[in-house]
Amino acid sequence: MKKKVAFYTLGCKLNFSETSTIARNFTDEGFERVDFTERADMYVINTCSVTDNADKKFKTIVKQAQKNNEDAFIAAVGCYAQLKPEELADVDGVDLVLGATEKFKITDYINDLTKNDHGEIHSCEIADADFYVGSYAIGDRTRAFLKVQDGCDYKCTYCTIPLARGISRSDTLQNVLQNAKDISAQGIKEIVLTGVNIGDYGKGEFGNKRHEHTFLDLVQALDNVSGIHRLRISSIEPNLLKDETIDFVARSNTFVPHFHIPLQSGSDRLLKLMKRRYMTKLYTERVERIKTIMPNCCIGVDVIVGFPGETEEHFLETYHYLNNLDISYLHVFTYSERDNTPAANMEGVVPKKVRSKRSKMLRGLSVKKRRAFYESQLGNELTVLFEGENKEGYIHGFTENYVKVKSPWDPDLVNTLHEVRLTEIANDGLVRFEFIKQSIEV
Repeated sequence: MKKKVAFYTLGCKLNFSETSTIARNFTDEGFERVDFTERADMYVINTCSVTDNADKKFKTIVKQAQKNNEDAFIAAVGCYAQLKPEELADVDGVDLVLGATEKFKITDYINDLTKNDHGEIHSCEIADADFYVGSYAIGDRTRAFLKVQDGCDYKCTYCTIPLARGISRSDTLQNVLQNAKDISAQGIKEIVLTGVNIGDYGKGEFGNKRHEHTFLDLVQALDNVSGIHRLRISSIEPNLLKDETIDFVARSNTFVPHFHIPLQSGSDRLLKLMKRRYMTKLYTERVERIKTIMPNCCIGVDVIVGFPGETEEHFLETYHYLNNLDISYLHVFTYSERDNTPAANMEGVVPKKVRSKRSKMLRGLSVKKRRAFYESQLGNELTVLFEGENKEGYIHGFTENYVKVKSPWDPDLVNTLHEVRLTEIANDGLVRFEFIKQSIEV
């Protein structure tokens, strides 16, 4: 009988794309992939270390795997595994911990799946992570996360990602285009470009620091790949989101009007402490340019609350800045101290209760912003891509500009595109619609 393997992914879209690549390696080696809730011979947990919660959740996931099969072999890979391999190896039940360069060779480290008395560690110096492994993930059969870049050369004072993933490096343009074609050939309608710092695309191909291609070259080339219905940019630094890219997306055949642009703080003083590479003036200019040429564009924002030195005045500066900005939603992160980062030793530590209160205020602002954006779209004729899950009798989908819609469950709608007119906002905050054109498959 085939050995069964299950996967659990913590963290970002990039992690999901890499888990899929690792899973395909197991399939090639004769394993059968099953859901993490099922009994398996081996469980692989792809870890994250961006927040304290991601660290803590690891132990809970290990216990869940042991509950499914107490004799299962458990492996940990990913960012947390690179940063603190000993900590993970000490968790009861963990048999194998692989760092940044080893995770894609996981099947080389597996023999007979006999459990170890203590977690076995194979971890590298992060400077050795100077090569690139391409990957993509297909979620819910309607969209794929396509990795185009890895690592980061930025030195943001709160962030461990450069320590966990190494230098900025990119896939070749040829390989990205081939992966996009492979995804399209599987009937996937939408591709989301992902990476650690995708605006830095082109740097470090095969460890080379010169730019063979730019991010603009990438989006222009992908726009010409036949068979792709939608392309979405997951997250891009404001200083790397150039006017040329914004203008190109506005006239693109396949890139949708949706940007996710990290801000982190609306206070220039805090942005300097964070060692971000822009001030609020540049951020405002980016948002205004987008909205001028794409008035219906959805703009998401990352923001951190409770960074060391954040006074009530600084927080309110951020709150009012975001409140007055024409954005669509927020991803709010409560600052948590990360070992080996400059911010962990900064003065002006914000009490955790205060961090929590500020986080709650910004999440409330996000609800308000999303509602206002959805209201601005009522009456518009847009295209919806429907997803594959039956959620309490409803099917959900997203318009090109990321409005989430709902309709009574109909399996025939899964992974299809339809022209609709948005009509009203339901009690749960999602949007109802009426069909204009039942199918626009091409």
